[in-house]
Amino acid sequence: MADMTTPDSVEVTQVVSLTPIAAEKIRELLESEQDDQLALRVFIAGGGCSGFQYQMALTPLEDDDIVTEYEGIRVVVDPVSAQYITGSEIDYKDSLMGAGFTVHNPNAVSTCGCGHSFRVEGEDGDAQSCNCGH
Repeated sequence: MADMTTPDSVEVTQVVSLTPIAAEKIRELLESEQDDQLALRVFIAGGGCSGFQYQMALTPLEDDDIVTEYEGIRVVVDPVSAQYITGSEIDYKDSLMGAGFTVHNPNAVSTCGCGHSFRVEGEDGDAQSCNCGH
């Protein structure tokens, strides 16, 4: 794998952590992309039945990103999302009901039954259907 340096303007800190199984799945995804400039971006968006939704994508770094390194995997979070997900753990579940990433967020005061949307104390958000059936 090529050099994974980060720009000087990027802050390196621990915002989120990965379970070993999540790290393995993310590493597989990153390796399949064959682009050493990509990192796992974790961010929030408005919506979902609890007000905010977790989102993830493989993207290059941006200047204001907060970068967490986990066993050589870069996980990036924008400053706005960081205030809602700092301290979270990303896991990967594979069960009869389906497979996918989940976020365990200590800042969430309520979550949707599917775990893809959440609400934090003091934030109402605009609750919408997330089509999870819960």
